[in-house]
Amino acid sequence: MTILGRTAARADDDLHKDARRPLLLAALVCLVSFTAFWITQRLAGVTLLDVMVYRAEGWTVRNGGDLYAMQATVSNLPTTYPPFAALLFTPLTLLGVPEMRTFATGFNLLLVLALVYLALRLIGIEDRAKRLAPALLIAAALVWCEPVWTTLRYGQINLLLAVFVLGDLTRRKDNRWAGIGIGLAAAIKLTPALFAVLLALAGIVVAVRRARAAQPWWNPHLRRAAIATCTFLTVTVASAVVLPYDSKRFWTEMVFSASRPGQAEDTANQSLRGVLARLLHTTDPGLWWVLVAAVVALFGLAVAVSSLVEGRTAWAVTACAVTALLISPVSWSHHWVWIVPVLMLLAAEARRLGSRALKAATATAAVIFCSYSLWWVPHAGTSTTVRPELDQNAGEFLLSAGYALAGMGFLALAALRVRGAGREPVKVPAQSTGSQAVANE
Repeated sequence: MTILGRTAARADDDLHKDARRPLLLAALVCLVSFTAFWITQRLAGVTLLDVMVYRAEGWTVRNGGDLYAMQATVSNLPTTYPPFAALLFTPLTLLGVPEMRTFATGFNLLLVLALVYLALRLIGIEDRAKRLAPALLIAAALVWCEPVWTTLRYGQINLLLAVFVLGDLTRRKDNRWAGIGIGLAAAIKLTPALFAVLLALAGIVVAVRRARAAQPWWNPHLRRAAIATCTFLTVTVASAVVLPYDSKRFWTEMVFSASRPGQAEDTANQSLRGVLARLLHTTDPGLWWVLVAAVVALFGLAVAVSSLVEGRTAWAVTACAVTALLISPVSWSHHWVWIVPVLMLLAAEARRLGSRALKAATATAAVIFCSYSLWWVPHAGTSTTVRPELDQNAGEFLLSAGYALAGMGFLALAALRVRGAGREPVKVPAQSTGSQAVANE
């Protein structure tokens, strides 16, 4: 019996070792990729310009200065976020510049891994153990796509906001804390508030359906929307108590200044406003942008709400994210880190359905976002006098509009998925999380 027991124990150990090998290999691949990425960025002389601005905002708060009169770095960049963000940045003032840059890069690399890990849950991989090795491998690859590269190049906050949102939307539907992440993200930067709108609209649809069926109308969508709204209002009011002058100035002046973050026609601006500015050869597309953005907002939200109500959370979340990027006055290329879950969703659906069209869509999106093609055209950079973006030919325009065009294509594809889903019942697993975490009510 002793010999048999030892043999069984040895066999069990071998099985555990075999199970750990893929994880260890994935961790090694990720470590090599992240290390190469870090070295490449340093060799490229990245400035981490935006994290320097964040630190300057923190110093302005600590010194009692005028937050929205501040200009930081050699590029004279202003504060564009709500006052709560500046309060959040004050710990950066406790670090020296070299230490802060190291921290910003290391933290963002961890956020890349967290975003991929949550995206795997979003698209339906519920087992935590089964998510870790794929997350390491996918993060090792997607860290090199242009939006992620540029986010780390500038030390931007995009990945943190995306993780806040996905952390909420991949929780179980009965989780009492779901909504806080969206509220915090919206208080830091207003664009994520569209996710609260998505939850509220989906909640209203579900509430009406329940009321007609003589069932309790309150539902998880409405609860998450309410928690997100309360969180946003709480931290915003608290910020106004701490920074009354800056808060008044932001909510009465700066929030209405669409040009404050930068020039609309800049190649890096991959929103509809930027695309229209380059298409029409103007610095201000004016009413054209308002009309187009309104139509896209209605269409995108309709697709996202329909997807969420039908239990297809992955399509709902990604459609909402893409809609927000398209309709925002300025969506710099690094704001498009949401391409990470979008590509993962497209690849998963293409594999599940064996669809050539979805495989082609995945490959096309990967090429657009990993080829850095928007930088192949003449662009002015920080110059305010020389604007080659205003004199693009057709080929240059298409290259510089790649992200927005891909976003529009994704919304059209998501709409087709919703339409196709309406012809068949949605199967919801009994213990569902991830992509079905907020299923039919």
